[in-house]
Amino acid sequence: MAQFLKIYNENPNPKEIEKAVKILKAGGLVIYPTDTVYGLGCDITKTKALEKIAKIKGVKLEKANFSFICNDLSHLSEYVKQIDSSTFKILKRALPGPYTFILPGSNNLPKVFKKKKTVGIRIPDNTIIRTLVAELGNPIISTSIRDEDDILEYTTDPELIFEKWQNRVDLVIDGGYGDNEASTVIDLTEEPTLVREGKGSLDIL
Repeated sequence: MAQFLKIYNENPNPKEIEKAVKILKAGGLVIYPTDTVYGLGCDITKTKALEKIAKIKGVKLEKANFSFICNDLSHLSEYVKQIDSSTFKILKRALPGPYTFILPGSNNLPKVFKKKKTVGIRIPDNTIIRTLVAELGNPIISTSIRDEDDILEYTTDPELIFEKWQNRVDLVIDGGYGDNEASTVIDLTEEPTLVREGKGSLDIL
């Protein structure tokens, strides 16, 4: 059964963060708060954990469109091909924030994503998840726990999330009530293109 950890966004307790990092390093699945909907994720270097998430979502891993959560823009150069200055300016304006940016993937993507030409990047405006990624030392995969037919409370209330997911994941982080609106997805591989309008405003373009 999963652990349930209360972590405060204003000042994440290093001991609690350490517990969560340990679980991720051991290949565990974690549900965590973001600046939008609660997310389900794992360390991007743990193939078995990635496969478990793909199975939960009912998709083939190599075809899955998971995004990477980074703690800041410095992570990008590892996973994203060289980007031009106008693209970088958009990222700098928007992040951290409720956006997913689709960017051209680099050759350093983990083995299971090697065939993918693009990568979705998230830097949420949420201290808990960014601290977690910083301590882990590499991004975590992110997919929302929301099903279209879900009752809203089951994706926004951490205790109900735990009740529903406790037998499928290793840890649920209670970071307070989540939002029910997903991130805005913008494709920056060529001209900026809106893929999905969500919480993030389009004024950044």
